[in-house]
Amino acid sequence: MQVKRLTVVVTRRLPALVEARMSELFDVRLSETDAQMSREELIAAMQSADILVPTITDQIDAAMMAAAGDRLRLIANYGAGVDHLDVATARQRGILVSNTPGVLTEDTADMAMALMLAVLRRMTEGMAKMQEGVWEGWAPDALLGTRISGKSLGILGMGRIGQALARRARAFGMEVHYHNRRRLHAGLEEPLGATYHDRIDALVTQSDVISVNCPHTPSTFHLLNARRLKLMKPTAVIVNTSRGEVIDENALTRMLRAGELAGAGLDVYERGRGVNPRLRELPNVVLLPHMGSATHEARREMGEKVLINMQTFADGHRPPDLVVPSML
Repeated sequence: MQVKRLTVVVTRRLPALVEARMSELFDVRLSETDAQMSREELIAAMQSADILVPTITDQIDAAMMAAAGDRLRLIANYGAGVDHLDVATARQRGILVSNTPGVLTEDTADMAMALMLAVLRRMTEGMAKMQEGVWEGWAPDALLGTRISGKSLGILGMGRIGQALARRARAFGMEVHYHNRRRLHAGLEEPLGATYHDRIDALVTQSDVISVNCPHTPSTFHLLNARRLKLMKPTAVIVNTSRGEVIDENALTRMLRAGELAGAGLDVYERGRGVNPRLRELPNVVLLPHMGSATHEARREMGEKVLINMQTFADGHRPPDLVVPSML
């Protein structure tokens, strides 16, 4: 007797190889347009699926979980971050949640390093001159930036990405400092040459560059608030490749406009696509459209993780990347 395959709904387009493999293993409804689903469409998808495969663009709250009915059994998130999902409510309703940790580490760390270099060396300002055809030639005082070697990097969140960034920063001759919920054990801390700060205030006060690498949770919302941003050196730069909600974006914008900070490199924003228009006007700010993990390799490996989680669940076992509220 043929075993009935689980029904899967995928909210966005995934790499072709991932979609093809998923279709071989499950009864899959793929996204044809890659348009972001509305709230009503998401609820309908949850009601019709055994497994939902959402992405960071799909905000699923407690009310939507309640409206999902009893069919949905697994949310196999395509991505590492799960702050767009109400994990606690899912658990209460017996819905498992999995994610794709680890595969974004190197690419996101690369992007954080790239943003640091772009801001400190004023790369986008130089590119703008070349693209607009207004370069007047080399001059001793033209587009002077800041040397990265010897600078102090403060990493806020020393998980996988923070540690990968620390390795890169050391190779560039930077001093590495960090704050984390828990101090790394010596076997990890010593090879990185990293100095631990148990107080965020101390970290931001002495750093030349702050890199945000912690997730968005209730406890990290506006972790870098106006008061803490005021503690930073006026020559300091802030980089964020994690979650926009960790920084008070209005306070950051005011300080950048007032010259109280030297610059910022942002790949994420407090209001998602609603980027503060005043940030766009500043020459010392580099803005990217959430590109931190945007490599062919990362997207494919994310899909492979989703497949493993789904297949393990279908086989009656706990998904290897199961997310529980205590992890958040």
